[in-house]
Amino acid sequence: MITIAAHEYTLSAIRAQGAGGQNVNKVSSAIHLRFDIHSSSLSEVIKARLLHSTDQRITAEGVLVIKAQQYRTQEANKRDAIARLHEVVRAASHVHAVRYATRPTLASKKRRVAGKIQRGVVKQGRGRVVGDD
Repeated sequence: MITIAAHEYTLSAIRAQGAGGQNVNKVSSAIHLRFDIHSSSLSEVIKARLLHSTDQRITAEGVLVIKAQQYRTQEANKRDAIARLHEVVRAASHVHAVRYATRPTLASKKRRVAGKIQRGVVKQGRGRVVGDD
């Protein structure tokens, strides 16, 4: 489990976009989370994976910007932004298992050919029936 200290990211309140009536113009309930990848305490491997990812939220300077505005309260949006930050870092730390190429067995080749032959027999049976009328 990777932990990210609270001093490694900054949270700032902004006004949310979209519908919300008069309240949307008065209350800054959306949250911008900024996480500098270069100056974080993450391992160099995870930093490199994050910086080389194709995530649009990572700027050219190596800052991950997450905008959370799903909820009506600032506290809920803070929790959402922090959870999404942890999810991005967790995904970058996941190592995929190496897949080794294998050859099909002789039995699987025979089953495949037998299935193709059976399918051909079924299709041949769909032909036009000519009767002795």
